[in-house]
Amino acid sequence: MHRILVLLSAFGLAAPALAGAVDDARLRDAAQESGNWLSYGRDYGQQRFSPLTQINRETIGRLVPKWIYQTGTTASFQATPIVVDGVLYLSMPFDHVAAIDAASGRELWRYEHQRRTPKMCCGPASRGVAVAYGKVFIGTVDARLIALDAASGKPVWDVAVATDEGPTESVGQLDAGKAATRPSATGSTGIGVNMAPLVVDGKVIVGITGVGYGLHLEAETPNAPVGTVVGFAGRYGRPGFYAAFDAQTGRRVWQFDTVPASGWEGSFRSTTPDGVALPRDPAREQAELGKYPDAARYGGGSAWTTPAYDAVSGLLYVGIGNPSPQMDDRSRPGDNLYTVSLAALDAGTGTLKWHFQQVPHDLWGYDVASPPLLFELPTDKGPVAAVGQASKLGWFYAHERRSGALLFKSEAFVPQENLFAAPTAEGTRIAPGAVGGASWSPVAFDPASGLAYVAAAHIPIRYTLREIAGTKGGEALRYTELKPVDEPNWGTLTAIATREGGRIRWQQRTDKPLIGGVLATAGGLVFTGEGDGFFDAFDAATGERLWRFQCGAGVNAPPVTYEVDGVQYVAVAAGGNSLFGYKSGGALIVFALQRD
Repeated sequence: MHRILVLLSAFGLAAPALAGAVDDARLRDAAQESGNWLSYGRDYGQQRFSPLTQINRETIGRLVPKWIYQTGTTASFQATPIVVDGVLYLSMPFDHVAAIDAASGRELWRYEHQRRTPKMCCGPASRGVAVAYGKVFIGTVDARLIALDAASGKPVWDVAVATDEGPTESVGQLDAGKAATRPSATGSTGIGVNMAPLVVDGKVIVGITGVGYGLHLEAETPNAPVGTVVGFAGRYGRPGFYAAFDAQTGRRVWQFDTVPASGWEGSFRSTTPDGVALPRDPAREQAELGKYPDAARYGGGSAWTTPAYDAVSGLLYVGIGNPSPQMDDRSRPGDNLYTVSLAALDAGTGTLKWHFQQVPHDLWGYDVASPPLLFELPTDKGPVAAVGQASKLGWFYAHERRSGALLFKSEAFVPQENLFAAPTAEGTRIAPGAVGGASWSPVAFDPASGLAYVAAAHIPIRYTLREIAGTKGGEALRYTELKPVDEPNWGTLTAIATREGGRIRWQQRTDKPLIGGVLATAGGLVFTGEGDGFFDAFDAATGERLWRFQCGAGVNAPPVTYEVDGVQYVAVAAGGNSLFGYKSGGALIVFALQRD
């Protein structure tokens, strides 16, 4: 670091100040800092909206690459850069971190992460860092939380978020009763942290993934999305959680278990909270409850997404993943609270205030994965503080922020077919399915128009019950399989009018399923990337595509924009996504307007 500063001085170049001055006040007012991108969603409300206007509908044709940072790592790249006072902080696959001059692309320092275990539940991707109090915070794929010195990149403290992954499904289970060639598998072991941390009032908040993730087999054909996932009844995984750590010491302050130790069976609902029928037999489940007294100990509920935070009420809004075992439900009677829920927690204590379980007793992998979004909803009686969430089901839900009461559910932004149909021996075709709808991709929201912009995927899935005969008269082994249907898949970018009850204002269909996220700006633009390498800009009011650039690898990360010395930049990671077969790479590409 000292050598870099000396060289910059020798050439008459000023080194940007590193982020020692990001405090609680700046984080609360992040939306007012037009030139910076201080938090994962830019502000605590996760709106991903920038007031910058230099790049707009009229000037977008002059947008060109200004600099490229090559990470040296070719793998799924999902990070949101953080930009503070001219310095860009970037997490890379496998949790390496760099501080970069945001105007020139010069590397200021680099941290190389050394994993303590080779196991990774969910791939190598990191979704970003948090920056505050002179530190850079990152959650890692080996389930640690690390604080780096913002000036040097050297570790300040390093703590384990979780150490016990619980038992997992095994590829060997597929060999039961027959001589079979074992398929390769990923995602069958390990726990980690994929989300970008959130810093709130001296605490760093993260959650763990990989609990109830299922057994992911490699795709049978090249470039096929996802491959096959199988789920066995039994005791697999452990409860997930969100936890808060002291930003100065790393001490754990509180922990919210996404599956409660008792009471996870709920009320045995036969419908979703909004009234859609579910294929359940509550009487049978209640009768069998006593057979599985410790099911909650393996209950799942991964934490995939960075929370939103309401500084007025002190509430955090978190999304919770699917129950464990994934898909096969015989060993987990009940609603399986609080899986597949949007939940509100007290930020100071982690206490649950309310939850909305989108799918009780989930069979399909409908994790609440896209980050919650805070916005104001105008009504005849005045503005209502709302929290929205774009779901894997293909609906955008809006709730009253303090009570969780459902305000509206949008029109479907992807095709829906057999949405809550049960798996069968013949196979049941379901859309969106576990990898469709809005996955982890963040939404953008324009507070002036009230439009929410959602990137989503249409990937129909076939859910099938399988059975392997037991050996020597033993009991047959049953499992549930999900596999993408062999047909064209595609994506949707949708503008949802929150002030019109969730009506779709416009929609663009893309050649590839959209996985990554959206940026909206006061320049009247919406940016998103595609798996085939294109980075696109659309007219925010009409959906017309105004500009695109081929990045050479899948653009499957959320873009950001910022300003340094009067110049507006747009930055996006191009590294692909191996789960969807998108071309891999390892570049952060930064754009600005070409001067006349």
